[in-house]
Amino acid sequence: MFRQLRTLLRQVMHEGEDSGAVDTPSLQLAMAALLCEVSAADHQVDPKEQSAKVHLLTRLLDMGEEEATFLIEKASTNRLQSVSLYEFTNKLRSLMPEQRYQLIEAMWQVAYADGFIDPLEEAVIRQVAELIYVSHSDFIRAKLSAQPS
Repeated sequence: MFRQLRTLLRQVMHEGEDSGAVDTPSLQLAMAALLCEVSAADHQVDPKEQSAKVHLLTRLLDMGEEEATFLIEKASTNRLQSVSLYEFTNKLRSLMPEQRYQLIEAMWQVAYADGFIDPLEEAVIRQVAELIYVSHSDFIRAKLSAQPS
């Protein structure tokens, strides 16, 4: 699943070099910022959620742990300076539907990392899903798929 996302991301990113589409660092930063947005939604910093964000980025973006940690730190700063989720979601609309689904699933995994889904976390994920055109049925499918066994 994550291998497909990485492959598709690379395709979109390489096509974007000539067409003026969003560049790789912007896509990566947008994804990291949305993961940070979910973990910050309940106004509690949980080490399990922090760890989940780094782990998911290493798998989603095929990068090392150190690079993912740096990206999370940068995304956290950008998230605090942004005025809305649109700043991040508009960059991700060009992704393939399966890629957008996998991002929503990763957001659910971050939310589940601390063992409790706060209603604010769910609201953020729902809003992002709507902004990147993920259907409600896929939103629910991602939620169920991300639930711990």
